[in-house]
Amino acid sequence: IVLSGSCSSRLLLRDREAGSNGASLPQYNGLRAVDTMHLPSSRTPKLSCSGPKCRTIRAMASPTVSAPKRETDPKKRIVITGMGLVSVFGSDIDNFYNKLLEGESGITQIDKFDATNYSVRFAGQIRDFSSKGYIDGKNDRRLDDCWRYCLVAGRRALDEANLGSEALEKLDKTRIGVLVGTGMGGLTAFSNGVEALIQKGYKKITPFFIPYSITNMGSALLAIDTGLMGPNYSISTACATANYCFYAAANHIRRGEADIMVAGGTEAAVMPTGIGGFIACRALSQRNDEPKRASRPWDKDRDGFVMGEGCGVLVMESLDHAMQRGANIIAEYLGGAVTCDAHHMTDPRSDGLGVSSCISKSLEDAGVNYVNAHATSTLAGDLAEVNAIKKVFKNTSEIKMNGTKSMIGHGLGAAGGLEAIATVKAITTGWLHPTINQDNLEPEVTIDTVPNVKKQHEVNVAISNSFGFGGHNSVVVFAPFKP
Repeated sequence: IVLSGSCSSRLLLRDREAGSNGASLPQYNGLRAVDTMHLPSSRTPKLSCSGPKCRTIRAMASPTVSAPKRETDPKKRIVITGMGLVSVFGSDIDNFYNKLLEGESGITQIDKFDATNYSVRFAGQIRDFSSKGYIDGKNDRRLDDCWRYCLVAGRRALDEANLGSEALEKLDKTRIGVLVGTGMGGLTAFSNGVEALIQKGYKKITPFFIPYSITNMGSALLAIDTGLMGPNYSISTACATANYCFYAAANHIRRGEADIMVAGGTEAAVMPTGIGGFIACRALSQRNDEPKRASRPWDKDRDGFVMGEGCGVLVMESLDHAMQRGANIIAEYLGGAVTCDAHHMTDPRSDGLGVSSCISKSLEDAGVNYVNAHATSTLAGDLAEVNAIKKVFKNTSEIKMNGTKSMIGHGLGAAGGLEAIATVKAITTGWLHPTINQDNLEPEVTIDTVPNVKKQHEVNVAISNSFGFGGHNSVVVFAPFKP
C-alpha cells in the first residue's frame, strides 16, 4: 500500500470479491478449489513511487514499535469527523458496534421475497429500516433501497459531523463533495424495469427506471438533498468500491479541490436477481439450516460467503478545515492504495505477485497492529489474504485480525464502508469485535483472529482490506488522531 495520491504500487492481497474464492469459476467444483495456490516466498518486485506528494510507511519487524508517520501539512492531513450507516443492526453506530462486540449474528432467513425455491434462502437482510426524517414519503416510495440507504447514512454522517443544514449554510458548499459508490447500483429498479418491458412493453417502463438504476445516483441524490456542490461522482469496483471512494475522496482534499468529502459505499442486492446471480456463480454458503453459522471466515468448514446489504459513509475533512470550524475529530485517515491485477475477471494471479511486497512498501513505519480483513468466508480467498499478511509482518504476535462479515455478511460495494466504521470504532473504543463461528481454524492461520469473543486491544494503526471482481484491490489505513 502506498499512502499517497501520487504513488503507484501493486497490491494483490486477495479474496477477489464476493464469490471468487481466489480462483476462476471453471476451476471450482462448487467452492472446492481444484488446485492449491502457492504464494512466492522470495520474489520482491521493484515498486515505483513518484511525485512530490509521495510518501511511504515502513513495516517494522515488530508491528507495534514505531509511531505512524503522518502528513505534516494540516491542509493535507485527513481526519474523520462523522460516520453514518445503515446496517443489519440498524442505523445507530454505537448499537451496530455493540452488536458486533457481543458476537451477534445478523444473518436470517430471507423474507423480502419468496426464496422458497432458491438453493440459498438466507442473508444479512436489513429489517425495520426507517427513513423518517431523512426522505419524504413520496420519494421514499419511489427510490431503490440502494439510494434510500445512501441518503440516510449520508445524512447521519453529516449530522454526527455537526454539518446539518444550518451549519452547511455557513460553509462554502462548492468545497464539499460527495463520493458514495456502489457495486450493483439500483438493482431492484433495474430488474423491475426489465420485467415491465418484457411483460407489458416499453410504454409501461417507469420514467424512474434509468435514473434510479445507474450507479452514480447515490452521490447525486445526496448532493441534491444537501446542496453540496463539490466533486461528485461514484466509483464502481465491485466489493472494493467503498475503499476506492475513501482513497479518491482523500486525494481530492489533498489536492486542494475540496475541504470536506462525504464518502463510502451503498448496496441493496438482497433481492431475487442479486441472490440468484450469486447462486449461479456458486459463490454463496448453502448452510440453510444454520444461517447464523454460515459466514465463518478461516474456519475449515466454510463453504462460501453470505450476502449482506447496507451503507457505510465517512465524513473526511482536512485537519485545517476541521480545526477552523471546531469539529470533533474521531480518527485520522493515513492513506491507502488501489491497484488492479490486470489478470482475470475472478481468478487471482497464481504466483501471488505483489501481495507481500505491496503491503510492506506501503506500511513502512506504520506500526500496524490491527487488520480488518476482507475475509468473506470463501475457501481460497481467506487463506490467500492471511498468507499475504504473514509475508509482510514477519512477527505477527502483536497483530489482531478479525472478520466483520462473519456477523453481517458481505455487503458488496457497501462492505468497505461498514468495515471502515468498525475499524474506526475499534480505534476509539479499544475493543475488537470477534470473528464468530470459529470452531475449527485453518492451521495456516497463525494470526490472532479474535475468535468468538471480543478482545481489548489498543490500536496503533489499522488497515482495512477490500477486494473485488475484476482484480480490484484496495486498502485504507486509519489511526488514532494525535494533534
